[in-house]
Amino acid sequence: MTALIACHFVLAAFAHPLVRALGRRAFVVLALPPAATTVWAATQWDTAVSGSAVTWSWPWMPAYDVTVVLRLDALGELMVLLAAGVGTLVLLYCASYFSDTTPRLAGFAGNLLAFAGAMLALVLADDLISLYVFWELTTVFSYLLIGYDSEQKHSRRSALQALVVTTLGGLAMLVGFLIIGQVTGTYRVSAILADPPAATPAVSAAVVLILCGALSKSAIWPFSLWLPNAMAAPTPVSAYLHAAAMVKAGVYLIARLAPGFADVPVWRPVVLVLGAATMLLGGWRALRLHDLKLVLAYGTVSQLGFLTVLAGAGDRNTALAAAAMILGHALFKAPLFLVTGIVDHAAGTRDLRRLSGVGRSLPHVCAVAVLAAASMAALPPLLGFAAKEAAFTALLEGTAADRWTLGLTVAGSALTVAYTIRFVWGAFARKPGAADTPVHRVGPAFLAPPALLALCGLVLGPGVGWLDPLFAAYAAAFGPPAHLYHLALWHGFETALLLSAAALAAGVLLFLGRTTVTRLSRRIAWPTADSVFGHLLLGLERFSLQLTGFVQRGSLSVYLATTLLVMLASQLTVLAVDRPWQGAPAPRLWDAPLQGAVAVLTSAAALMCLTVRRRMKAVVLAGLTGYGAALLFVVQGGPDLALTQFCMETVSMIVFVLVLRRMPVHFQETVSTWRRAGRVPVALAAGATLGVVVWVAASARTADSAGAAMVEEVAHHGLKDVVATILVDLRSWDTMGESAVLAAAAVGVTSLLYLHRRTDPAPPPDQPRGRTAWSLTAPAMTGLPQGDEGAPERDWLAAGSTLAPEHRSVVFEVVARLLFHPVLVLSVYLLFCAENMPGGGFVAGLVAGLALIIRYLAGGRFELAQAAPLQPGLFTGLGLSVSTGVALLGLADGTVLHAWTHRGWLPLIGEYHIGTPVLFDFGVYLLVLGVVLDIVRALGAKIDRQIERAAAEQTAVAGSAPPPRGAPGTEGAPG
Repeated sequence: MTALIACHFVLAAFAHPLVRALGRRAFVVLALPPAATTVWAATQWDTAVSGSAVTWSWPWMPAYDVTVVLRLDALGELMVLLAAGVGTLVLLYCASYFSDTTPRLAGFAGNLLAFAGAMLALVLADDLISLYVFWELTTVFSYLLIGYDSEQKHSRRSALQALVVTTLGGLAMLVGFLIIGQVTGTYRVSAILADPPAATPAVSAAVVLILCGALSKSAIWPFSLWLPNAMAAPTPVSAYLHAAAMVKAGVYLIARLAPGFADVPVWRPVVLVLGAATMLLGGWRALRLHDLKLVLAYGTVSQLGFLTVLAGAGDRNTALAAAAMILGHALFKAPLFLVTGIVDHAAGTRDLRRLSGVGRSLPHVCAVAVLAAASMAALPPLLGFAAKEAAFTALLEGTAADRWTLGLTVAGSALTVAYTIRFVWGAFARKPGAADTPVHRVGPAFLAPPALLALCGLVLGPGVGWLDPLFAAYAAAFGPPAHLYHLALWHGFETALLLSAAALAAGVLLFLGRTTVTRLSRRIAWPTADSVFGHLLLGLERFSLQLTGFVQRGSLSVYLATTLLVMLASQLTVLAVDRPWQGAPAPRLWDAPLQGAVAVLTSAAALMCLTVRRRMKAVVLAGLTGYGAALLFVVQGGPDLALTQFCMETVSMIVFVLVLRRMPVHFQETVSTWRRAGRVPVALAAGATLGVVVWVAASARTADSAGAAMVEEVAHHGLKDVVATILVDLRSWDTMGESAVLAAAAVGVTSLLYLHRRTDPAPPPDQPRGRTAWSLTAPAMTGLPQGDEGAPERDWLAAGSTLAPEHRSVVFEVVARLLFHPVLVLSVYLLFCAENMPGGGFVAGLVAGLALIIRYLAGGRFELAQAAPLQPGLFTGLGLSVSTGVALLGLADGTVLHAWTHRGWLPLIGEYHIGTPVLFDFGVYLLVLGVVLDIVRALGAKIDRQIERAAAEQTAVAGSAPPPRGAPGTEGAPG
């Protein structure tokens, strides 16, 4: 199972080179994974019929009892055959539907095959979490497929609408899954259904949330708006996703969970009422549309409502009918969509008002369409007739609610017959007074996929008894009914047959009176769901704009005060209600008097920030508070934390200084007395509250500290540095995620800066360059004695010659030259000694970044370019790739530390120990170095260019001004 699923995604990744090499014939190669899956599923038929299951499991998150489990049972067998079998034929159909010049064909092919793999994994998943993951994957791929023609606004809007509706439903479903998992103690679907939970309020709420996800996926009212608009996708997508696969996911989930949750009080009212309403509303809407795809789309909505009623009714016979109808619906709706694509391809239109005489021009296409339409209208001897007979019989013999639902389904079946006849008539009949529509020939390869599906519906009608054992194996999960129903084409003259005849007659009458029906339908039409959705989005946008304008005032102090006040209100409420300080030991002010002294000095520096008026002084005082925190770590015995804090504060202060070069020296914000009086209490209250909360949290500990276990685990592996081991092994996935966030934040900030730089007007090419501290080339020196221009001068920096003499500091250059390489060596030492001494990839990357910053401060941006000629993005991307790859490698044994380790001995170094944690730390080292280098280049280089531009402008202005009177070379100068 896993190999087949993986083949879908792997081959989808190679869709681009395949399409480039083979063109549209690449679809034939891409059809191999679903074809192999179909063959494999066929070999498992006997296992599924016997009531057994084929399972495969892999512990994903054992601590949370989350395991990836794949399970093929009777219902899974049916869905796999549909998803893989129809997927194979649709991919083969694409080879004829598209041309080699179709734009973005490779992306479409890859997305379609990947969707097939996600759908296959969804119907095989036996745990709720992995089911949700694959559920959302189908949502993402359907979004990409619906929005294939991204240049069209309608396609983009339709894709976004489908994404929003199904994703919101999926999120609600996830919450329901989590509730069920907590109540039952397991996420295994088979285990939950074997011992379903009692119908408590929590379970009822979970059931409603899960049904929201299922109903939104299957386009059940009020979530049905997205499916008709999804017809903006190419016809193969409509045939696969919206007839046989994606929209069946919700019905499948209802059918899967019905044996365990159908008796929950909220289940049947939601499923039966909404399903029946959808069947009627979709069928009624289909009677007045003119686009063949929209007729089928609303017909699909109607049929999905019927399937929801059958799958969710909750007894054995309706479950049997639901399984038969799921198969029958795929075998008649998919070929009808494919035939619609053929008609559109051959005639150039899908408007039934413009189509005339197509049946005479394309008789074979018409025959396939009539065969599939007859099954949809439930005419014997096709599978659709046998399935609908089973449905009517099951509902007739059910509860009072089922019989009430039966009347609605009969009415819906009449609407189905009406729009089926309307589809066949509109697509192929000759209209009075209309000329025959010119069409081109259709090749046999183009027609073969829909013809094969339609023939399956014809063969399986008389042979429905072959399917009965498989469907009965699924239906056996429900309690035995009073009358055990078996699938057969003919059950005699029974009530169900009369109801089918009545629905057929009513449908024919509705079609014959189509003019009146269409006029009546439009007269009593209510606002469409699409317009309601649009108005809701518009209202939400306006409300968000008003709310944003009210809240986002552009004042950082207001944002900070709001955050602190919310924190104060929440924490004080908890403290007042729970009184957690009762019974807590008295707080210790310090463990050593030195801690108190450092804390007083740190607080004094923080308070002095409130009184200064110069920006640079405020930055230095704020940095002193950070250094004070680092001293507290030193006193407390945390050298790793102290080292990281020292380096981080140093880098932060340098970045502040780089930015403040172009800002006014003094603060220009004028704060009134009453505003200052309001800020001070909020700040003091927030600090005091946080102090109390920290004390209460530390005093309220009842369990043993996790630190002892971590120390023991680290010592077990012969290591000493607990902090570094936690970061690169025990919590390495957290570190990887934080590293990714750091990289994303750095890339985002620098991208904004560079974007702004690209929009800045460039100076004219002939603009003179003034000598600044960061001039790339110094103008020729004049006024020197003859021969002094070429006097040798020692350059301590690689780009030292680019500096103007008045801005050079020989002492700084010498110090930078002497310190650069030792600091780099120190960073490497900190990287490799982290297992047994303070250090690590993060602090080592900061130290290496400080070395480059020293070069920049001494020689400017050109010196930095000489010291680090590679792009910062290379370091960032390479570091993130290395750490991520090592973390994924560690999945084989549960931790990064156990993935690979090696001990040895080297001359001059002695005994050494290296493992995947060192490689992981090396990735962090590169990432942090890249981030620091990126920030310094972005902020420093941008400010440098602004200074150069300002100096150049001043030089240009000075050069264009008339010289003062009496200057040499002017009139009136002394001779």
